[in-house]
Amino acid sequence: MNRYPPEYRPGLFPSGGSPPFRDNGWLQLLVGAFVLYWAFMALWPVQRSLWIAENVLLVCLAAALVWTYRWFRFSNRSYLFIVLFLSLHTYAAHYSYEANPLDAWLKAVFHFQRSYYDRIVHFAFGLFWIYPFAELYARLTGRRGVWLFLVPLAAVLGLSALFEIVEMTAASWSGQGQNSEQFLGMQGDLFDTQKDMMVALFGALIALGLLVWSVWNRKKAGV
Repeated sequence: MNRYPPEYRPGLFPSGGSPPFRDNGWLQLLVGAFVLYWAFMALWPVQRSLWIAENVLLVCLAAALVWTYRWFRFSNRSYLFIVLFLSLHTYAAHYSYEANPLDAWLKAVFHFQRSYYDRIVHFAFGLFWIYPFAELYARLTGRRGVWLFLVPLAAVLGLSALFEIVEMTAASWSGQGQNSEQFLGMQGDLFDTQKDMMVALFGALIALGLLVWSVWNRKKAGV
């Protein structure tokens, strides 16, 4: 017998979101594991100033999710996708992105000239945030159809562009010269900003394809 009311039972977008936090052992475990992971990564980062800058938006997002939890709870699936993305970003922020061990391995094996982990994170943003944005749109508006796919895509692309603008503004205000370029992560690539947004688009398109497939299968099954 299902212990939760019907609105909390599994579905593409449960109307009630996830069960209350006190009854949601899975979410408690997920949040607890991420907090411990984040705290560990906060110890002795490669460059403390860059770590702080990279975590400002993360802390703001976490605060917003906690503050709005009383009125709007995402599904456990959305929270999982959000935590997966934040985990990738947290790992990179600890190593100031360019100094992370994965990039060192890629450069040694494939002789890459630049760090590519930042592109992985931008790709993950598109891949992991489509579902939460789709859930937010579907539950707030009650609509489906083509807008269920177009609105999340627009949100991913818009926020990708906004992040680049905020990053540029923060680097300009810092007035740190060479450190500003490190914060931006351009690594000498004139089109780094455009490529970051492009890989976010690729990730979003893959996620949209999976979402379309899921919606089609549920309609086919009459769910």
